[in-house]
Amino acid sequence: MSATADHAEERTNLAARLGFEPGQVVQEIGYDDDVEQELRESIEAVIGQELVDEDYEDVADAVLLWFRDEDGDLTDALVDAIGLIEEGGAVWLLTPKTGRDGYVEPSDINEAAQTAGLSQTKSINAGKDWTGSRLVTPKAAKSKR
Repeated sequence: MSATADHAEERTNLAARLGFEPGQVVQEIGYDDDVEQELRESIEAVIGQELVDEDYEDVADAVLLWFRDEDGDLTDALVDAIGLIEEGGAVWLLTPKTGRDGYVEPSDINEAAQTAGLSQTKSINAGKDWTGSRLVTPKAAKSKR
């Protein structure tokens, strides 16, 4: 196997570990030139299509929300994201790592998620400069029982 193939498999595995599946519609919010391109590409490889942007007019299976401290009110952004996903869908909140421009305190993420009615179920290293938090609605988690 070539080094390029190994690298492609590694990227695809990241998106699969995050729970993305073929055929899902993933809406991306907060895209800018600082986002983790490898993560985006790995998600697109797994779902088999491009991420849809903020103008998408249907519900998505998941939302990828890139958020920096200067982007405004995190609670409002999360409430908006909830309205974009299918019941049982997840919001992946991606924030800059400690020491990076736009870093968001974990306590701020936790408070905003709770206020928006979300629970954090998983945290991941989303690349060199980003960390990710998987957020779901508690009722969605209960309905899966």
